[in-house]
Amino acid sequence: MEPILEIRFYATEIGAEPVREWLKLLPAVDRKVIGEDMKTVQFGWPLGMPLVRSMGSGIWEVRIRLENRIARVLFVLDGSTMVLLHGFIKKTQTTSQPDLDLAKDRLKQLRRR
Repeated sequence: MEPILEIRFYATEIGAEPVREWLKLLPAVDRKVIGEDMKTVQFGWPLGMPLVRSMGSGIWEVRIRLENRIARVLFVLDGSTMVLLHGFIKKTQTTSQPDLDLAKDRLKQLRRR
């Protein structure tokens, strides 16, 4: 079965991949859960709640339940490619404005290239 979406990590102008770097810092068990949920989106797109939610401005949020906490991965669609803009562990009920702003800034940088 072919994936509906490809996955690509957002890269800065100097080649850093913030989401990939964030994932490497997480325990293996958390990386596995995040990977499984990303694969669900990749093969099942389009999906909605409770796994995926639109955040506006073309940004989507993958809502990931880890064992004792909640992770989020923010992405944008570029054709049939998910570009992973930002990943974080959620600390409040709502997605914080700084996290959303960071994803929007990365999206702007992506569109300038």
